[in-house]
Amino acid sequence: MGNSGLRAHLDTAEKTGAFQLRGKNLSEFPADLLKLHRKLRSVDLSENKLTSLPSSVAQLKMLKILYVNQNRLGSLPQELCQLSKLEALYAADNHLTVMPARLSNLKALRTICLPGNHLTTFPLGLASLPSLDMLDLSRNRIQGVPDGVADLQTVELNLNQNQISRLSPELARCPRLKVLRLEENCLELAALPSDLLMTSTVSLLALDGNLFEMKQLRQLDGFEQYMERYTATKKKFT
Repeated sequence: MGNSGLRAHLDTAEKTGAFQLRGKNLSEFPADLLKLHRKLRSVDLSENKLTSLPSSVAQLKMLKILYVNQNRLGSLPQELCQLSKLEALYAADNHLTVMPARLSNLKALRTICLPGNHLTTFPLGLASLPSLDMLDLSRNRIQGVPDGVADLQTVELNLNQNQISRLSPELARCPRLKVLRLEENCLELAALPSDLLMTSTVSLLALDGNLFEMKQLRQLDGFEQYMERYTATKKKFT
């Protein structure tokens, strides 16, 4: 886009603290954004052609929300982990295969949405984020939920449309987990940890589209305990 068009967006961002430049075929991060590093709270660069974010993104110290959905990002820079005020990261439909190792430094992160990427392993580095409410890893290539997940603080975990065949029993120990979505994976009935039904805090367990019939869940130990939690939660919202 022309310089005048970009200038208009920058002028708006200077007034509002929010910069939005969606669907403009951008192939590079707009360097002029860094001039607003003291004011920017939200940046939306979705639906462009970005293949990377610069290390200088670390200068946006006041940033709370970052949208980079539908680009061509193969990775996220480690410097992103210096944005201590970041509360929400939206990077759906990119080419991400791994997450930055120090993402666990972002203690304010509440929402991470990464559907439609190329992740093959569950990013355990996110387990130590204390404020996490929503973690969306749907439509990736994740094959299992490994040990080490017990400290995951998220309230909702979306793993729909992956290739998951194994669930660590530690998943049942996640202290705040209420909603667990595992639809359209490769789970056998025997792969469900019994404690997920019996003793976990999960009150909504979505399992359609796996390698068993949903009615078979009734045969499992803990099904009645799970239904009690499900029913109690449903009553709160009716």
